[in-house]
This record gives sequence, C-alpha cells and structure tokens, in this order.
Amino acid sequence: MPIERLKIDGMQNAPTFSQVVRSGNLVFVAGQTATDAAGNVVAKGDITGQTEQVMQNMQRCLTAAGADFSKVVKTTVYITDARYREAVGAVRNKYFAGNLPASTLVVCAGLAQPEYLVEIEAIAVLD
Repeated sequence: MPIERLKIDGMQNAPTFSQVVRSGNLVFVAGQTATDAAGNVVAKGDITGQTEQVMQNMQRCLTAAGADFSKVVKTTVYITDARYREAVGAVRNKYFAGNLPASTLVVCAGLAQPEYLVEIEAIAVLD
C-alpha cells in the first residue's frame, strides 16, 4: 500500500514532519496548532481563537487528503490548562456537527512553543 505525504497549500510545511500522511483509506493529520501560513502564532492568550485556527488548519489538511470532518474517527487534543476543556470542546463541536469522533484529551505542562494553548491531531477514514 503506497504512502503519500502531503504538503498543504496555505500552511507552513515543516522540515521535520508531514502535515498529512495518507495510506490507503487512512488519513493521519499531524498535531495542528494556532499558526498561520507564515508560521506565526495566532490569537496569543485566547483559547477560543487558537482552537478556531487549529480547526481551520485541520480542515485544510483533511480537504487536501480528500476528507472532511465527517470522516474523522479519532482525535487527540492537548491543552495546557484543564480550564480550557469547555472552550475547546465548543469550537470542536461546531466543526464535527454531530459526527463526533473517539477522542482523547490530555492536559500537559506545555506544547512545542510557549504561546500554544492547544494542539489537535486526527485520524480519518476515507470511503
């Protein structure tokens, strides 16, 4: 089964990992953070704004792989403060529109950059 590593238009493509990997009918989306196409952190200090950016980045990744949020079967959500849980959940639920995936929530001491408050990764299954 071939493995395809996708570069995503409108997103920073890191030299150390692939944003999206597709193998057969499986799509793996790397942890998305609140960064714009130039790699700048968006909505510093604002968990709702950062989660919106994360989900927009996730949408770009899924679209590039031929998927959408209805195809996501698993997410892992990392937050730096347990108090962010409700705000992150509210934004996520708008994008999943009732098609909720299995999900794991991890509260951690920090993410790759100190400004990041949330990071979300996903697995999707194509028809």
